[in-house]
Amino acid sequence: MAETIEGIVTKSTGSWYAVFDPATGRTVRCRIRGVFRLRGSRTTNPVVVGDRVRATVGDGCDEESNDNVITDLLPRDNYIIRRASNLSKESHIIAANIDTAYLVATLDRPMTSTEFIDRFLVTAEAYRIPAVIVLNKMDLFDGAAYRPVVDEFVETYRGAGYEVVEASALRNRGIDELRERMRGRTSLFSGHSGVGKSTLINAIQPGLELKTGAISDYHHKGKHTTTFSEIFPLDGGGLLIDTPGVKGFGLVDIAPEELARYFPDLFARAAACQYYNCTHTHEPNCAVMAAVAAGEVAESRYASYLKMLEDDDKDGKYRK
Repeated sequence: MAETIEGIVTKSTGSWYAVFDPATGRTVRCRIRGVFRLRGSRTTNPVVVGDRVRATVGDGCDEESNDNVITDLLPRDNYIIRRASNLSKESHIIAANIDTAYLVATLDRPMTSTEFIDRFLVTAEAYRIPAVIVLNKMDLFDGAAYRPVVDEFVETYRGAGYEVVEASALRNRGIDELRERMRGRTSLFSGHSGVGKSTLINAIQPGLELKTGAISDYHHKGKHTTTFSEIFPLDGGGLLIDTPGVKGFGLVDIAPEELARYFPDLFARAAACQYYNCTHTHEPNCAVMAAVAAGEVAESRYASYLKMLEDDDKDGKYRK
């Protein structure tokens, strides 16, 4: 006889979904009804990892049955979403119901651009998800000669109000701190391919043995090793959401006139601008531009803001 369960989506391949039922401790493989496709027409994936759902499990409670169907999507606390490119009209929800989003970034092999980092942070701000930057592969930057480069990055983002954790699985650096931060919480790991997400996760949760990939010597870019988003339980309590590497992070549903409020370092100074609707691009007595000129706001952060305005402002209203 069929029964109804409530659980959390722990894996999504796009065609089927693993749903963990905390009441019984089992995971069942489910599909979704076509109605979800209609409801989620603006996104490529109407049901995502981290979603709380209600499902009907077929006769015999067969964990692999085609009769297992997700029937209801329960309300989300939050989610993080991206547009794959500025030309794409479709959006993709990465995961839902997240306590903290960890962006894994690297200064080399591969280098994570500040614009990519800032786009991720803006999206996290817009959807009320606390974000932490994990500056990984710090074993590549041992020695005093590299410290100024690292310090500049760290100061930029700590100055913008974000926590930065320096990490290296090879040196066991930052692993205990990350493990403690994630205890009892649902944590998302995201970043470019090749930044070492899987290696970090293997260090944080020994025994997972996630597949790791090499970096291309020619392009200095990573190869995809994580194919689908998946949740893993942590020994100390909590859940870790591993996601495939992403190349770009286009913004979704953020109007140009609202963009500055999702840059905490810019928004903190905007109240001192002469005009309440200042775009921080050309107006006289703009406190944000003055802060950039004085070195109080990193030029890279301001450059990201201008680039996002340029990309997303179709009528040119906010361009100089």
